[in-house]
Amino acid sequence: MVATLVLAGTLVVPNLIKVTHAADASNYPSRPVHYVIPFGPGGESDITARLQQPIFQKMTGQNMIIEYKSGGGGAVGWSQLNSMKGDGYTIMGTNLPHIIVKPMMGNVGFKTKDITNVYMFEYTPDAILVAKDSPFKTLDDLIAYAKKHPGMLTMSGSGSGTANHLANVRFDNITGAKTTYIPFKGTGAAYTALRGGQVKAEWGYSTVAANHPGEVRMLAVATDKRMEIFPKVPTFKEKKIDMVGGAYRGVAVPKSTSEPIRKKLSDLIGKINADPQFKKSLAKRGFVELNVPYDKMDAFMKKQTAKYTELVKKAGLVH
Repeated sequence: MVATLVLAGTLVVPNLIKVTHAADASNYPSRPVHYVIPFGPGGESDITARLQQPIFQKMTGQNMIIEYKSGGGGAVGWSQLNSMKGDGYTIMGTNLPHIIVKPMMGNVGFKTKDITNVYMFEYTPDAILVAKDSPFKTLDDLIAYAKKHPGMLTMSGSGSGTANHLANVRFDNITGAKTTYIPFKGTGAAYTALRGGQVKAEWGYSTVAANHPGEVRMLAVATDKRMEIFPKVPTFKEKKIDMVGGAYRGVAVPKSTSEPIRKKLSDLIGKINADPQFKKSLAKRGFVELNVPYDKMDAFMKKQTAKYTELVKKAGLVH
């Protein structure tokens, strides 16, 4: 009899766990959620989180508490993600290409497979920018110069192995131009170099043009179609250059987080993306809405990993 009771108990426990997880998910969130940004305050990851914050609170009635765990270009935070409690009340911002490229370049404390992304909600499109008084009036002007004077077209960008750097590699490969990419510590420093005349152009983002109207000219942007706030700026695709993308941002959870909670959080982020106020706030700042939910994440990450692996090799960052 005793043996039968123990056996029955072991058979019942998994079902009890499933029921508990489902109940937790149905009530989620029932208390404040801590949103960890693996960068310092004031950057684009912080800005987009703060745009999400009031919508999350309006929809759930719970606070979203934004915290920072910066260092190593995000690696400090991501390397600690899976040691955090997987109950859905600690979530973390993630970025591409960072979480793919960084582990390829060395030991940074985590592997890409360690990051459990539940939603990718926006991307900041790559863009080529020049100073307002630049002789390059169009993208064709810039490409013509780069082909006529190989290596003489200097372009600033944020760091090595970043969205800016890999966009430069892809651009040169597609167009046949030979430019010289100069990495700076952050988008702000790359912009300052452009404005100070240290470089002839910048690999930046549409957000740089949105933040500095009248100071720079955006020659092309890596979106599927022209942006509403920049209707006169052509896409790279219009110029027969197959480039769509930039710096992608999403939300991840510790690996121990249950499937029901992962799906519930994914649904919540999707609802925030659908909010008219959030859409407007993203667009006017130069961000582009993206909707990759949890059930589509594996395919998305597989495609992005293949793309960035090829570009990192072409950039000579790995062999």
